[in-house]
Amino acid sequence: MAHSIRISYSACHGCVNCIKSCPTEAIRVIAGSITIIRDLCVDCGECLRACERKALGLDDDDWDIIRAHGEVDAMPDPTFFAQFGSYWYPDLAQEELSGNGINLLVDDLDDAFDLSAYSTAKMIEGLSKDQLPLISVYCPAVVRLIQLEFPELLSRLILVKNPIEIAAEMWRRRTKSFAPLTLISPCPAKITMVRDPVGNQPSSIHHVVSIRKVVHTLMASGVKVSSDNPRSESKGKRFAEWARRGGESKHVLKFSKRELSIIAVSGLRNTMDLLEQLELGRLRGVDFVECRTCDIGCFGGIACSESRFLSHMKHRNIQTDWILSPEREEQLAPLFQNEKLWKISEPIPSRQRLPLSSDLSEAMSRLKQMKAVFAELPHIDCGACGRPSCKAMAEDVAREQGEITDCIFKLREDISSLANQIISLADLPPNALKRIQPGKNIKVNPQRG
Repeated sequence: MAHSIRISYSACHGCVNCIKSCPTEAIRVIAGSITIIRDLCVDCGECLRACERKALGLDDDDWDIIRAHGEVDAMPDPTFFAQFGSYWYPDLAQEELSGNGINLLVDDLDDAFDLSAYSTAKMIEGLSKDQLPLISVYCPAVVRLIQLEFPELLSRLILVKNPIEIAAEMWRRRTKSFAPLTLISPCPAKITMVRDPVGNQPSSIHHVVSIRKVVHTLMASGVKVSSDNPRSESKGKRFAEWARRGGESKHVLKFSKRELSIIAVSGLRNTMDLLEQLELGRLRGVDFVECRTCDIGCFGGIACSESRFLSHMKHRNIQTDWILSPEREEQLAPLFQNEKLWKISEPIPSRQRLPLSSDLSEAMSRLKQMKAVFAELPHIDCGACGRPSCKAMAEDVAREQGEITDCIFKLREDISSLANQIISLADLPPNALKRIQPGKNIKVNPQRG
């Protein structure tokens, strides 16, 4: 399994803030060195937010090298257009950047997000109430979180490809081009979506760079688009609404022939709480669930440049074109019939945690050891051992990747016990000076005479 977090070992001071923020316990800090367990990482970016020393960063591609090879065909994430001093209307940004060697594929995004919303609405309408709610797959971190922590909900994931991937495929079919395509991403999850896609092999996108890196380069070169006086035909695109919480749901509702009951949440803790409620069967009557691990939606992505609060405020004030003509639905209907374009062909599998051993008998033995070690630990999950919890500590000991004395409390117990033994030994007189208590006889070895 791939992940998109880069580690700077020299910058780490062993503060363990990152291990406490990880929702899947994928990080260890041992002897001042960070380790990320790839199979457990969901690329939510929480560890990057927690690391104040910048020991963790994004592992994206080099934007300067990509630009050096000529004009760039770029697939911008919907959050891209609100990352500057003012909101960039997509058509104006497309026009301005085309003169700077960047071809923004705005029209393909428009078509792909419409198709995704249309397909989602049709799939919901085709199911009975006991098969609902379905869960959005737009946030790759949510999909990976469900694979790891909520496998019972995998059947709830709606098998519609991420619209960014649909847009890339539509562009290739339209242009018949095999030129490299670059995604401008707001988060590590979408970087991994390209490098290790779920249910869609391989990706139609070749490179991924962070929004922050692209925006800083553009602003340094003097690129500026004013939205104070946009053209009269300029309106916010529907796909841009997906950048904030509830935007995807609103788009789906526009294509639905019946009223839908929808819940939309953002933020990692809110997402996990909602998934727990759904797993327990407490969301009866809900048709569709939209989750984003970042606060306020994708505007809160760790790779964004602008403040998520300012981005959200500016975007909220933009008039979006929600008029869906009958002609538009007629255009989408034949695309919907072509399931290879938009549908994930196979169910999304679970991601199993690493077994204690490949041998069953050894795994059972290690499981007993893990339970025994866990019973001795203090159960306060302090993180001083470099693990996120006492359970993770016990598991590492069972895997022979640590000692129980890595726990500071167990180490103190052992030191205290050893100190008591030393004090006890210090009080003992030499053997030759020991006094014989009355009534006791000295045993003599007859072989020694």
